[in-house]
This record gives sequence, structure tokens and C-alpha cells, in this order.
Amino acid sequence: QVTLVESGGGLVQPGESLRLSCIASGFTFSINDMSWYRQAPGKERELVAEINWNGRTTNYADSVKYRFTISKDNSLNKLNLQMNSLESEGTAVYYCHVRKNSINSWGKGTLVTVGS
Repeated sequence: QVTLVESGGGLVQPGESLRLSCIASGFTFSINDMSWYRQAPGKERELVAEINWNGRTTNYADSVKYRFTISKDNSLNKLNLQMNSLESEGTAVYYCHVRKNSINSWGKGTLVTVGS
């Protein structure tokens, strides 16, 4: 059973940084591509960043490129998202995601709020 548990969300001010983490279990993390999605209030869920199985290839949404960094620690089964220079548009629930055997799996998400 795939389990993804996100952590690290919170309230920050514009321009500040935050680091999200996702602990994965129930599958072979080291050989799977992973991704982060987010869903802002009243909007559809959108892809933020993705990383291939060995961490050598990454891809970012244009809105976060050069500010966010996705990384993968295969020894800890851990996916990270370093978010710098956060903007108010970054307010959302952030989800860890894996697609395995044509099935999408998601964590419960962690809430990031930028601004008051």
C-alpha cells in the first residue's frame, strides 16, 4: 500500500522560504519518479515540480522556476521541495504524488500560507 506523508507547511511572509518533505512507503521509492502538486483555494490542482527516479532530471512549472528546488533522497525514501522567495500566489495545499502501475497516489497534503 502506497503511503505518502507530507510535512513542513506553515505560515510565512512574502519573500520568505519554506522546505516541504514527503516520506514515502509501500513501494520502491528509489526507482520511481516523484512530483509535487498544489491546489490553491478555488483552483484546480496543478503540477509544481517533478523529478525522475535517480534525481538527475527535474521539471518545474514556469511560475516557480528558479525559486523552487525539488530533490529526492533515495536512502531515506524522502522527497523534498525547497521553496524560496515565496509569493502570495504560493498559498495552497501541497501534495506529494507518485504514479505507479497507472495509479496515481497522493498524500493528504500540507498547507502553505503566504502572507497574513
